[in-house]
Amino acid sequence: MSHLQLVGVSKDYGAVQAVVDAVLDVQDGEFVSLLGPSGSGKTSTLMMIAGFEEPSAGSILLGGRRVENVPANQRDIGMVFQSYALFPHLSIAENVAFPLKVRKWKRADIDASVKRVLALVGLADKAARLPKQLSGGQQQRVALARALVYEPKLLLLDEPLSALDKNMREQMQIELRRIHRQIGITTLYVTHDQSEAMTLSDRIVVFNHGRIEQVGTPLDVYARPVSRFAATFIGDSNIFDGRRGAHADELVADGGLTLRAACPLPADAGCVLVRPEDMRIGELPAGIVANTASAQISSVLNMGSSVLVIARQHGYDARELRVQTSATALAGAGEGATIPLWWTSASTWPIPPDAVRH
Repeated sequence: MSHLQLVGVSKDYGAVQAVVDAVLDVQDGEFVSLLGPSGSGKTSTLMMIAGFEEPSAGSILLGGRRVENVPANQRDIGMVFQSYALFPHLSIAENVAFPLKVRKWKRADIDASVKRVLALVGLADKAARLPKQLSGGQQQRVALARALVYEPKLLLLDEPLSALDKNMREQMQIELRRIHRQIGITTLYVTHDQSEAMTLSDRIVVFNHGRIEQVGTPLDVYARPVSRFAATFIGDSNIFDGRRGAHADELVADGGLTLRAACPLPADAGCVLVRPEDMRIGELPAGIVANTASAQISSVLNMGSSVLVIARQHGYDARELRVQTSATALAGAGEGATIPLWWTSASTWPIPPDAVRH
């Protein structure tokens, strides 16, 4: 069942169009990330849903009820900001209890709810401490507990982990996913971090220049992007520009290299995508039909668990190719060495021509 709907929602700041005709349908219990670069419209969209900004056009429905004219404090929405926004002079329990006191809950109900939600976020033993006595990750958990304590219908998070270091961010991602699965609250999460969106989300909404470019599962937006922007913004990529060849699933790339794609291309097809991890180093094994090329290594970057090879393709305008592989597969080849490459048609994904020109 639809829990949140955006119907043609737009937001203008004078001559600037921050959000343009956004259409989105979020199901009950989903975890949906709004992903895009700075200025893409994702935070403006979140602020309109929260009630802190009014849409210039369109409708916002929560539980089937239009709320664009409903004050923020009457929308029954929990909000977690990038800054923790905790009261420094109040204990952790008092910080979490604050929205319940504002709502004039009974003392016994407040105590029970605070105890329950602090246990949920793993801070039951920190209730009496002050915010300054907690780590950044723990303070963010307090902010999350405060947003959840009154059991809102919708939880909104605006880049809540951006101030944390890498290890703490990863720990908090695990915690957020656990908490969401445990309580099942419908959640919208704003981020510009692709890996964060891929890790946390049931679906991802890709924003670009105020418009929604794509909505889909993490696998969909990564493996089957519908625009050049989505292909290059999410993950690493190799883009081959060209035109459709003699066969419907064939692209003749600029410079002459012919590639077979995963599915038929439009007549005016503009490019195909190949992810670096889908490229293989070595001669094409017998019996396998695949796309092939050769390239000269420009540099090899050690990524820890893998290596990233940057190479210049031979004979086709010296196109730069990026190959993610293992040190074993590289077999000691270094800068200046020529390597054969191959990849399957299934990993060669066509991008629509109108999106190429976007």
